[in-house]
Amino acid sequence: MNKQNIETVVENGISAASISVSSLGSARLHTSPIPLNMSIMNNYNQKLNILTNVRNYLMMFITNMTITTVNSIKLQASIVAQLTDATNQLTRTASELASFKCHQLSFALSEMAKKISYEDAQFAATLIAQCISNALTAVNRQLQQRGNDLDLDSTCGNILLDDYDNDFEFVRSNLKLFIGGDDFSWEAIQKSRNLYCQMKVSNKIAAQFNETLAAVTTALNIHLNIAQSTIINTAAVFISLERTTMASLSSKLIRQVGTGQIRMSSIFDSNLTENSSVLLRSIMQPLAVAGASRSQANTNLSTSISLSLFDLNSNEISIRTSADHSIELLIPRDPNSLIPPMTLQNVTSMSAVHSFNLYFVNMTQFLTSTNLSVSLHFEIRPLNVSLGYLFIYKFDNSPELNSSINQTDGWSLLCPSNLTNDSIYIRFIDNRHTLHHQSVIFGLRELNSTEIEDFCSNTSISNPPIMNKPFTFSSDYELRVYTSGCYYLDANNNWQSDGLWVS
Repeated sequence: MNKQNIETVVENGISAASISVSSLGSARLHTSPIPLNMSIMNNYNQKLNILTNVRNYLMMFITNMTITTVNSIKLQASIVAQLTDATNQLTRTASELASFKCHQLSFALSEMAKKISYEDAQFAATLIAQCISNALTAVNRQLQQRGNDLDLDSTCGNILLDDYDNDFEFVRSNLKLFIGGDDFSWEAIQKSRNLYCQMKVSNKIAAQFNETLAAVTTALNIHLNIAQSTIINTAAVFISLERTTMASLSSKLIRQVGTGQIRMSSIFDSNLTENSSVLLRSIMQPLAVAGASRSQANTNLSTSISLSLFDLNSNEISIRTSADHSIELLIPRDPNSLIPPMTLQNVTSMSAVHSFNLYFVNMTQFLTSTNLSVSLHFEIRPLNVSLGYLFIYKFDNSPELNSSINQTDGWSLLCPSNLTNDSIYIRFIDNRHTLHHQSVIFGLRELNSTEIEDFCSNTSISNPPIMNKPFTFSSDYELRVYTSGCYYLDANNNWQSDGLWVS
């Protein structure tokens, strides 16, 4: 019913990413270009809240179920996994109850792991991991603005919270981030209280998630010998566990769902010997958590991955790498996230006095913290594919390039031989170069046929071609500029990007 409800509104113009979180391995839903019919959206919300009420009611019965044998663990975990499957219908209460039960089941499983078969441990662990991940995704869904607010979650905004008042400065500082602007009306305060409650529950479930996964890992680790592995592959979470040695980790490739993967570095340092036995664990979830401040990083359309190493006593092992021998991570976005369309640049009608057609990009709109960095992507699609361009840029200032001045931070030739299969020129500036800058101004000028022949055939050219004449374009082009980032959660639950290179 939930799936049909989502597909109906998506077919009628709503973005799937705005109302739901795509499960791991799912395909992109077809979105109709027609304008959204509000009556269809209202009908969706009505059905959503009816099903939410049912799910919330059923969840109340699971907390007091007695855990006796591994079969009771499997049965209860199966119930919770199914009840939490539709994360867009889980209230804070339902998510908290589900998390508590799965947390409880994981410790019961860990305690009896030595007395049960591997098959029973694997079956129970899969369901427990599934339900705890659903609970974490559901509570972060609203913080990450990936779904409609549920009627049952509005209660928190109408009650007086002692800890809210005691933590007022925290709430006040985050009110702008979560709501935007300086709106301190009663409605804004209610919304702030709701988000405060959501954050409190999210932090609680995140802690339970880590403890639950640790207990599940212990339960499965008991059944693994050297060179043995096990995989939990569900729509809610992907977990791989492998018992191996430190020596075998060099350049090891760990495949996850879809394009997600981790490649270990060829050289790294640790306190263990090469023959030491270790447990390698990787996790992939469909939605990155909001962190301490939701607007701190653009993580709301990304999956999240993690990699951990444990010794024989289940203690986490640290490894150290260098920039020359890095760990490579491929982190997929939500399949329903939308890349902005290219826009046509009517440059043939422009009258020019400058050597380059300049564009300004304000990078501060993508970052709310100086600790974060982004990489910049420039894509140019010429309407005439035989044309080439000279690309220049300058951070925090306007670039200039002529016979008397060279004020640029970088340049490149865009030659027809560099076009992608989609007939697009791609220029990329990585986050190590954009760090601590607020803006970038880039410029384009079209190369004539002689310049293409002279410059594009010269592979050893080390200085940018100098052109003093005003720019002129014989054909229009399409342009798209966007950013990408990679972030990790630190010990204080804040997103950070230091030490990460988006290549």
